[in-house]
Amino acid sequence: MADTDTPRTVAVVGAGTMGTGIAVVSARAGFRTLIHDVDETGLARGIDSVRGFLRKSAKKGKLTEEQAEAASEAVSGTTRLDDLAPADIVVEAVHEDLATKQQLFGTLDDIVAPETLLHTNTSTLPVTGIAAGSKLPERVVGTHYCNPAPLMKLVEVARGRRTDDSAYERTVEFLGQVGKTTVHTADRPGFIVNRFLIPWENDVIRALESGLGTIESIDRAVRGALGHPMGPFELLDIVGLDVHREVAMRLYEQFREQRFAPPPLVDQMIAAGDLGRKTGRGFYTYDDNRLFGT
Repeated sequence: MADTDTPRTVAVVGAGTMGTGIAVVSARAGFRTLIHDVDETGLARGIDSVRGFLRKSAKKGKLTEEQAEAASEAVSGTTRLDDLAPADIVVEAVHEDLATKQQLFGTLDDIVAPETLLHTNTSTLPVTGIAAGSKLPERVVGTHYCNPAPLMKLVEVARGRRTDDSAYERTVEFLGQVGKTTVHTADRPGFIVNRFLIPWENDVIRALESGLGTIESIDRAVRGALGHPMGPFELLDIVGLDVHREVAMRLYEQFREQRFAPPPLVDQMIAAGDLGRKTGRGFYTYDDNRLFGT
């Protein structure tokens, strides 16, 4: 893809909550979208979640039936990284582990074209460190989509130490094409949003533990008084308690501030398998456990 070309194919690596949400964003904007996951079952579930979200968008009038169908047809899946060779942009949304992300980008070096952009959706790991796994770190850009990605407009964009101007500018242009608002952030743990959000969510969970309010009353208070589009427990159920814990622990390990440490209730819920929407039960219960069911 030359610098002036419009990307045609977007690949998303990881069919979890963030990966499938980013795939919705890409397909809805008219890009051919490939979803990769190492697990066949998880991949099928992710594709079903994407297409289900698009169908619901049509029913709610946010897309026409034709737009939803075209976006659904643009989505395909694979368990083979080699199938990502045609991608103009690869968005990494895998497990928040530095070695895993570095290895992925090193493997992609031998699959995708040298001009292909590599985006990492990390929010706790250094973009510079992840980019070190690639032979071309200048094309690696941090793009942290706020969760849930299909509904939230904001994407935090972070340059690694070696990210070049062209890669950064092409990234911001692409994010505009998919309808996102971007903010630049330094390559620091948590960037802007999670630096504030994670300790606040932990405080909310501690408030529940202490009996300050119920799940429903706290969510209503936050929506009604603070103007949030959803309550913190609704958001945590979409994110997943396992994901929240992982992000919180990564930040706690780096900052050693108690507010970043997940409260005991998080571990209890994880032990019980109550991870949120994806397991059908978290702070709330769900008949539809697709990641973006409503």
